[in-house]
Amino acid sequence: MNIKSIAILTGTLFFTPILFAATSTTTFTVSAEVSADCSVSANNLTFDTYDPTSSSNDDATTTIDLTCTATTPFNIGLNAGTGTGATVTTRILTNGASTLDYSLYRDASRTLVWGNTPSTDTMTSIGTGSEQEFTVYGRLPGSQAGAIPGTYSDTITVTVTY
Repeated sequence: MNIKSIAILTGTLFFTPILFAATSTTTFTVSAEVSADCSVSANNLTFDTYDPTSSSNDDATTTIDLTCTATTPFNIGLNAGTGTGATVTTRILTNGASTLDYSLYRDASRTLVWGNTPSTDTMTSIGTGSEQEFTVYGRLPGSQAGAIPGTYSDTITVTVTY
């Protein structure tokens, strides 16, 4: 064999794929953690024009929209509002020094006051991963004859505990 043939044979060996007879494998874990989470929005509650000399109640409703991760238990609480002396059983709309009492409820018959103590007077449920709508039932009792004409307001804070 001549040197030229040896060089070609040696070069061919370097460029020829080497066949492997053994393998080695391993695995790795892929993971993700989903945290419990909720997001909430609320719509304003507006009573009809109120006649303070009438004995009729003025009822109105609004909704709270809530999205919580699936299987997440939660409580929705409503505070007493910003009216001086307000409680969750008797909230207060104000117009300067003039006030109107009102209440917020969890049920259409307006017997279950909606407060802010988890598992006592709050709305409880479990998240579905989709938006859930909860109705707030308001009542402005009749016969509040001391009210003066004007616009009355209050601000309620919605708290979701999960």
